[in-house]
Amino acid sequence: MKSLAYVTLFVLALTPSYAFAQQSTGHKKSDEELIKLSLSAASEAIAKDATIVAMDHDGKMRTLRKGTGQWTCMPGHADPANPDPMCGDRNAMEWATAWMDHKEPPANKVGFMYMLQGDGGASNTDPYATKEEPGNSWIKTGAHVMIVGSGAKMLDGYPREAKADPARPYVMWPGTQYEHLMLPVR
Repeated sequence: MKSLAYVTLFVLALTPSYAFAQQSTGHKKSDEELIKLSLSAASEAIAKDATIVAMDHDGKMRTLRKGTGQWTCMPGHADPANPDPMCGDRNAMEWATAWMDHKEPPANKVGFMYMLQGDGGASNTDPYATKEEPGNSWIKTGAHVMIVGSGAKMLDGYPREAKADPARPYVMWPGTQYEHLMLPVR
């Protein structure tokens, strides 16, 4: 469960906080609405057996639906313009846990994440930036998937610029131990 909490924090760190977004929209989403939003992050084949988790307003994580597959999905936040739901496999969760703990990602593991609703933006240079600021190369990417983990070391053929084109594949957080491949799908 600890890794689920860290992955949730990973998503929330890349976007405005879930609790804030619920408050700012004036609507607290029901568990069913959160599950539906979470499931929209990936294809039906991936999402149908996924565990669904969400963070409460007090920062505690809870399981909305226990799954039977290797995927975990979460709603991101409630901003209808940038919902940021995501689904990740077990290896992606281990990678996200390492990122949250400021530790080396697991060796010899590649993880896969879906964000088919896109994201609300993140720094392409600072893995820990939580808001857009001058010089942190904020990029908003539409529907995409991510390849994370030790396989990311083979990304030399992909653009590594701080001001990457989010309509094309690019390396996010280039030059850091958390660099990963962003692959737009629409």
